[in-house]
Amino acid sequence: MSMPRVLLSAYQCGPGMGSVSQIGWEWYSRLAHRLPVTLVTHIRNRSALERAGAPVNGSKIIYIDTEWFAGPLYRLASRLFPRSEHPVFMISSLDYYLYDWVALKTLRGLRKAGEDWDIIHQPTPVSPLAATRLHKLNIPLILGPWNGGLRSPGEYPEIMRAESGWVYPVRKLGRLADRIFGSSRKAKRILTATSATRAEIPAAYVPKCMDMLENGVDLDLFAPADWPDPPTSGNPLEILYVGRLLPFKGVTLLLEAVARLNSPFRLTIVGSGPEEVSLHTQAEALKLNDCIVFTGTLPLNEVSKRMAQAHVFCLPSVRESGGAVLLEAMAAARPVIALAYGGPAEIVDDEVGQLIPSTGREAVVGKLTSTLTDVVENPERWRQRGIAGRKRAEKRYAWPVKIDNAIALYRQCLEQS
Repeated sequence: MSMPRVLLSAYQCGPGMGSVSQIGWEWYSRLAHRLPVTLVTHIRNRSALERAGAPVNGSKIIYIDTEWFAGPLYRLASRLFPRSEHPVFMISSLDYYLYDWVALKTLRGLRKAGEDWDIIHQPTPVSPLAATRLHKLNIPLILGPWNGGLRSPGEYPEIMRAESGWVYPVRKLGRLADRIFGSSRKAKRILTATSATRAEIPAAYVPKCMDMLENGVDLDLFAPADWPDPPTSGNPLEILYVGRLLPFKGVTLLLEAVARLNSPFRLTIVGSGPEEVSLHTQAEALKLNDCIVFTGTLPLNEVSKRMAQAHVFCLPSVRESGGAVLLEAMAAARPVIALAYGGPAEIVDDEVGQLIPSTGREAVVGKLTSTLTDVVENPERWRQRGIAGRKRAEKRYAWPVKIDNAIALYRQCLEQS
């Protein structure tokens, strides 16, 4: 079979623009080195893509301009929800439906002019809310990997209030859009990242589903490094958190936990967001200023360096659908700690780190403290968990592995058409 011509629809796509946009960029840049690719993406991604060298390897890019609608919508949502990004994301994502309509119209015009493709793959948005009409091009359509359907945890009412969790049920409107547009009904395959996502797929479409994590990791960028000297004999335990500073990320729980440690430590917090000021205030109130480093947002190559300096990586998020940063820490041969809920529960186990039962604030804080204490008391065990994490990242989560699997799927779908 000749190389399939791929129409890649990635609404979010661009390096350094956030986790979902990075996913779009990885799919595009890596597929374009293997297959003939036409990328369809939003005009807002153009500058980042061009700075990264796009178009890649002779591929073609079609930019869809709905910024006249998307920009004001995003600014309105940001004013309505200044502390929470998820409601902002949900509201501003309404632009996606306009983008999809314009994309379909544009692609139909290009087809009439003589262009054509063999298969459509839509890797972003990663939400099942992103119902598309591109199946109307009558080409096999692959959706995902999708990551969604995670319910809001009731054990952290104060965090979910700060996160405007009451808005989350609005997501159900996405099911209506899917029913109207026929996305799942017409798709050839639906890639699902987690058990929560699969549980949200209507029973009639479950046979179309195939497991694939939406995230991957660059094994060259996040290379394994020797573990720092063990956190004994006066060496501080080096703890790392990387991520947006938002209520649901649970950094406030981590601050409470490290305040209870009886051994020297240094917590490095990489990231920025609306909770940054309150976290500084909390650290000061807990008298942790000498033990905590806030770096702000760093580029991925700098994040990799911070991974190499850490003994352990901790993601205390109470509602994490994915967990790409866990894969990065594992690839860097660092053991990981996370809450047993959502995406992290499907990535982390005792072989590569420790899952904390997500049973409420006080229980989580206590368990985080005892787990970090165990890193100090049993350093070799935790070093071995980091080594196991690297091996798992190589086998399951490396981007080349994901691209190989995707190309095999494309060929399978075309053979069955």
